[in-house]
Amino acid sequence: MWQLDWSKLAEVLTYDPSQPMIFNSGLFLFLFLGFSLVYALLQKKTTARLLFVTAFSYYFYYKSSGIYFFLLGIVTVSDFLLARQMAHTVAHWKRKLLVVVSLCINLGLLCYFKYTNFFYEMLCPLWNGSFEPLDIFLPVGISFFTFQSLSYTLDVYRGDLKPLSSLLDYAFYVSFFPQLVAGPIVRARDFVPQIRQPLRVTNEMFGQGIFFIVSGLFKKAVISDYISINFVERIFDNPGLYSGLENLFGVYGYALQIYCDFSGYSDMAIGLALLLGFRFPINFNSPYKSDSVTDFWHRWHISLSTWLRDYLYISMGGNRKGKVRTYINLIVTMLLGGLWHGASWNFIVWGGLHGAALAVHKFLRSLLHRPKTYRSTGIRRFFAVVITFHFVCFCWIFFRNTTFEGSQTMIRQIFTSFHPELFVQLITGYWKVFALMALGYVLHWLPDSWQDACSRGVVRLPLVGQALLVIVLIFIVIQVKSSDIQPFIYFQF
Repeated sequence: MWQLDWSKLAEVLTYDPSQPMIFNSGLFLFLFLGFSLVYALLQKKTTARLLFVTAFSYYFYYKSSGIYFFLLGIVTVSDFLLARQMAHTVAHWKRKLLVVVSLCINLGLLCYFKYTNFFYEMLCPLWNGSFEPLDIFLPVGISFFTFQSLSYTLDVYRGDLKPLSSLLDYAFYVSFFPQLVAGPIVRARDFVPQIRQPLRVTNEMFGQGIFFIVSGLFKKAVISDYISINFVERIFDNPGLYSGLENLFGVYGYALQIYCDFSGYSDMAIGLALLLGFRFPINFNSPYKSDSVTDFWHRWHISLSTWLRDYLYISMGGNRKGKVRTYINLIVTMLLGGLWHGASWNFIVWGGLHGAALAVHKFLRSLLHRPKTYRSTGIRRFFAVVITFHFVCFCWIFFRNTTFEGSQTMIRQIFTSFHPELFVQLITGYWKVFALMALGYVLHWLPDSWQDACSRGVVRLPLVGQALLVIVLIFIVIQVKSSDIQPFIYFQF
């Protein structure tokens, strides 16, 4: 007979710091199937459904970051109350004070958990102290939900958005689990109007959701994870042990890995939201097809780049205070954008390089009197894409390495110890990795119309065909991530 191992069940359902729950984990698949059943039963009970999803989202975050899920509650309640108070405050200085409080709460939490050790290490020499990092746990996704909640209070302060009257609606918006830990950063003005609409998942939405989930899972769990573990990590961990050729392909591999990782997770978030009846904006749009750095940031992590533009770049004056100030604003914005990614000088250098490139491109475009809508064509576009791609790859060297020494070693190996004669040996030794890399880049550079055609094909499938895709998806997840599903039900004769 079947027996339930309660201790194993409790172990699986409680927080495990060694196995935080993410979309491509087998446990999430198991829980999402049960969640979907209850969600469907609550289709016509809006308030109960919102409560259920919010509770599940908080549990999802607990499984990702443990007890630190209370931070999500602090941010939610404080920003909800501050925005409500802004709506009833006429005096400009009082409204500004309220938004400053919101900034202090959100950025204060972010700075403490993410940057305390970074600044502590910088300041230690002032008192001739030795640096010993403080034991500070970094909650998963804190950069995303603080920015998302902060965008709400800033929009209310600017008068672009009316504050919500229901704390439940706001908690639902901030904690909605598909985008909670890795984005995209969804704006309240795009998401809030969908919250209390009648729940309706059309065949088109279901088909698109399945397409996004399958494609995202393939990018994240197959391409990104495989080439990372079997090639990229080895190169970046010890770049001095490998030739310049191997280092160069390690950089190409990382460029594909980080794209498949970030965009794959975003695609799964978009797909899950569609299955639940909500629409998220596209977060990645084939960024390596870009013909300039400006174009790259119109395609890469779009929710973050537009957030930095709207709430940082424009707030500093944007392009309204002269050309020199515009270039400075671009560089400062990207420096802070680099720091947002992590507490490291390498991230700051990465952001500074992109900021300088954006400023140079804007200067050249102004010098040549080219409009913003200008796009190169033909052979000129080909070389523009190649140059942009390699500039982005060069910047990834600093983004991926944890030390300047590692970045310098990698660059030195590429330019002084290339050894092209090792090419055949490298390809044959890592043929599975390079096959996946080739497949990933080919799929990335295919015309957008091909991807649209695949999406339409999934949408047009009958329900039986879409169900088969779901079964295939379940099989892939279990096969790829079977190690994190520890059975808590066993059969006893």
